[in-house]
Amino acid sequence: NGNLTIGIDVGGTKVLGGVVDEAGNILEKARRDTPRQGGADLTKTIADVALELMRNHKVSAVGVSAAGFVSSDRKTMLATPNISNLNDVEMAQYLSKSTGKNVVIENDGNAAAWGEYRFGAAQHSKSMLMVTLGTGIGGGIIVNGELLRGAFGIGGEIGHLNVVPQGAPCGCGAFGCFEQYGSGSALLRYVRENGSQEFSSDELTGEMITELARSGNQVAIGGFRYIAEHIGSGLASLCMVLDPDVIVIGGGVADAGDILLEPISQSLVKVMPFKDKHPYPTLVRAKLGPEAGLIGAALLARQ
Repeated sequence: NGNLTIGIDVGGTKVLGGVVDEAGNILEKARRDTPRQGGADLTKTIADVALELMRNHKVSAVGVSAAGFVSSDRKTMLATPNISNLNDVEMAQYLSKSTGKNVVIENDGNAAAWGEYRFGAAQHSKSMLMVTLGTGIGGGIIVNGELLRGAFGIGGEIGHLNVVPQGAPCGCGAFGCFEQYGSGSALLRYVRENGSQEFSSDELTGEMITELARSGNQVAIGGFRYIAEHIGSGLASLCMVLDPDVIVIGGGVADAGDILLEPISQSLVKVMPFKDKHPYPTLVRAKLGPEAGLIGAALLARQ
């Protein structure tokens, strides 16, 4: 089993690593909690995960997937929305020193898209769009088998499309971004604003809203319809730019399944320009689950 690489997915709460073979199988995993202070502590944590996995496996390279803008040479984190003290950190250089391996840094949306394209829900696609619905909205775009990185490495950041002119402020500094209206955070905001007491608790989670929607709760169902309207409309605009044959919907919010995917489909059909004059992309749920980023980063580290 010649060529093994390590993929490490860095999230707001955990750092999850795995040894991945050429067929996208994970042979061994290791995890750590994400240190709150980020920065150097986080980089050391990532190195620890890699070194633990290298004890039992001979690997050729390490790929790290994290939310944020990655420099076009895939070496430096330029900006991260949810992790502290990572901006302009020369992460690849430090990790290469610690592990003795070539290290690449990947945007998490790009890494997840590549995993789904190679071994997940979009294996026969020519042009695919991956949408990850979590706390925010991430994305990855593959055109003719190539990841679209853009000139400066920020291609595929679909969460910051403007969907509502002068809308809600976003952590990125702009207003009315897609992720303020179509993400898990938007779902929570909707049910808090429209529900009675049971929805105001701090413990409210996406899973709880999904359960409530499944049992027929109208506010929860309304919340999914609300975000689905915005997601459908954002996807319709993206279809005009990218014309994908497959749109893969992933991230924690997609675990709601048809409660979310059906209204997204309906919204997409309702607002699509040139209605019925062209084929529409197939909407599918992601297959690799929370490991898509890890698998994608490990595969991209080979290139």
